[in-house]
Amino acid sequence: MLSPRQQPQTPGLEVRVERLGPVLEPDGNPTEAGGILNPASTRAPGGELLLYPRCVAEGNISRIGTVRTRALERGFAVERLGFALEPQAPYELRPRPGYGCEDPRVTYIKELTSYVMAYTAFGPDGPRIAIAVSADAYHWERLGLVAFGGTANVVGDDKDAAFFPEPVLSPTGERSLAFYHRPMLHLSAVDGRAAVPMIERMPFEDRESIRIAYVPLDAVLKDRANLCKVDDSVQVLSPSAQWGSIKVGAGTPPVRFNYNGAPAWMSVFHGVDSVGTVRKPSVRYSGGIVIHDLERPDRILYRSPEPILTPESEHELRGVVDNVVFPTGLDPRPDLGDGVFDIYYGMADYSVGAARMWLST
Repeated sequence: MLSPRQQPQTPGLEVRVERLGPVLEPDGNPTEAGGILNPASTRAPGGELLLYPRCVAEGNISRIGTVRTRALERGFAVERLGFALEPQAPYELRPRPGYGCEDPRVTYIKELTSYVMAYTAFGPDGPRIAIAVSADAYHWERLGLVAFGGTANVVGDDKDAAFFPEPVLSPTGERSLAFYHRPMLHLSAVDGRAAVPMIERMPFEDRESIRIAYVPLDAVLKDRANLCKVDDSVQVLSPSAQWGSIKVGAGTPPVRFNYNGAPAWMSVFHGVDSVGTVRKPSVRYSGGIVIHDLERPDRILYRSPEPILTPESEHELRGVVDNVVFPTGLDPRPDLGDGVFDIYYGMADYSVGAARMWLST
């Protein structure tokens, strides 16, 4: 275990992060031959912590696992319970290698009395956002691919979807369910590293950014299938010269957090920076904090001036993709005090790690 590090931040938010070490590594099963990584997390109705890692088989075929997890004094006790989702739907399958169900995020939405899983369905058209729901966090029902209509104007490859746990107001004032997403540039979808020099010549706001999509709440309450019908989508967080200069994307689903005495939404997002050379492009994935207005999450109240979690350990520096910390699960820990959260994240696209974070304002 590494010692805690105090992260320099702008006034108003103090952050301390301590690594808890590896949680999951491939166990020799063929379904994990290419790694077990990027887990969603949630608390089941009985209070047990569930992780939903992406399990990668040979040929880059991905499934979403279900793992009951418990933190010990040192390390973690884990119990693999099978798969939440395996590639079955047409939008999750294709004849050539590289397909399946990837990188889930899970949110319990009280208004729906359901857990909502947003995940990347990698099928014949490439990566697309898909949604599944569950009453008990163990058994999942697919709703299908997200369709962007109205003023959303989002087409093509899209990733990193994660729902807010409560209804919010859209920019037009409509009560809505909302989720992060990250439309992809075609050039980075083809070859992310080779695209770095071209991306660096683009304005920051034109690079891959975090958007929030809005689904009218009334429509969903009438028919759960309407979760897949987006009416509006707005860009809320773009790359920055400080860090996350190549692209930024959602990490964990947001949770409530009192920021400067008022309730707000807090999430840990990921940012990508170039750390290589022109001849040998290389990138680094790190994690940082974003805080949104509670009612209008398109209004950003805080963004980490530098990462709170960067690749440092051997598991984070070397793997299928080197130099990767990819946060996807956030577990509030009120049993340990106010402002304490456990972050679950992918390490170098091969395994799962955890870190504990203390926040105060």
